[in-house]
Amino acid sequence: MRNESEVRQFAEEWIRSWNAHALEAILSHYAPEVVLTSPAAARLLKDESGMVKGVSALRQYFRRGLDAYPNLKFELVDVLRGISSVILYYKNQNGSMTGEFMEFDASHKVTRVVANYSL
Repeated sequence: MRNESEVRQFAEEWIRSWNAHALEAILSHYAPEVVLTSPAAARLLKDESGMVKGVSALRQYFRRGLDAYPNLKFELVDVLRGISSVILYYKNQNGSMTGEFMEFDASHKVTRVVANYSL
């Protein structure tokens, strides 16, 4: 897995991309075969599985999210490092907390995401 400084750099770039609402920069972190599972996806896509498969579907989901929340902004609170994964813990513009588990492939692209939100 990446060293601490690479993990921190990934987290900061990821947050910066979201805060700039730069869709292609956001997507640059993900592998083509990425699978994301999120309660927000379930709600926004009206699909109770909350699963988004593949970077094309992820692009559509993220575009809908950025359009639905034009004031979206994230503040990184903490980064937890695993063997081939990280958890980004951050606060959104409404003060809600999110923890996203992200698993990486050998090319350091995110292949799996599991998002968890504060109640």
